[in-house]
Amino acid sequence: QVHVVESGGGLVQAGGSLRLSCAASGSIYLINAMAWYRQAPGKQRELVAAITTGGTTNYADSVKGRFTISRDNAKNTVYLQMNSLKPEDTTVYYCKANIRGATMSGFTDYWGQGTQVTVSS
Repeated sequence: QVHVVESGGGLVQAGGSLRLSCAASGSIYLINAMAWYRQAPGKQRELVAAITTGGTTNYADSVKGRFTISRDNAKNTVYLQMNSLKPEDTTVYYCKANIRGATMSGFTDYWGQGTQVTVSS
């Protein structure tokens, strides 16, 4: 069984910073891409940032220059450093990991439960 758990959300003032973490655990053979998404109430979930096993990154235009995604392959963990936060960044952030389980032949997307980020003006 595979688990993906986020941490690091919270309340911060506009212009402040937060660092989100997401750790995958369980019967894992290999992790492919990892990514952060966010979803505001009544809106579709949107990609914030993604990173491949080799470190290639991709960002939404709205966070370029402010957010940085990174990963520690030895710890099966992905991070999202969020700087210069804005009130419009307020929402729930989700981690997604593309994982091949130890007994599986293919890859499956696993999602975390989400962590709330609130930016006050």
